[in-house]
Amino acid sequence: MTQENEKQEQDNIIYVGEKPFMNYITGVMTQFKTKNQTEIIIRARGKFISRAVDVAEFSVKRFLKEENIKIQNIKIDSEEFENKEGKKVNVSTIEIVLKK
Repeated sequence: MTQENEKQEQDNIIYVGEKPFMNYITGVMTQFKTKNQTEIIIRARGKFISRAVDVAEFSVKRFLKEENIKIQNIKIDSEEFENKEGKKVNVSTIEIVLKK
C-alpha cells in the first residue's frame, strides 16, 4: 500500500473523544458531502463508545437522512494498554461503518 493510499484510507476515519458532539456530526457530514467518501468509519474506546453510537445514529437518521446512508457494520473489541501507573488494563472499543 502506498503512502497516498494509506493517507486516503485514514481520511475516512473519525475518532470520537472529548470534543463537542456536533464536531463529530460535522466531520461525518463533511466526509460524505465535501470529500465524497462512500464509507466512513467511526471509532471510539471506553467511555466514548456511547457517544460514537449517538454520532452514527444522529448522522444517519437526522442529518444525512436524504443521502441514504446506512450502518453497514459494527465491530466491537478490546485493547490492552498501560495506564499512567504502568498497569495493564483492557479497554473496550467500537468501530461503526457508515456506507453511502
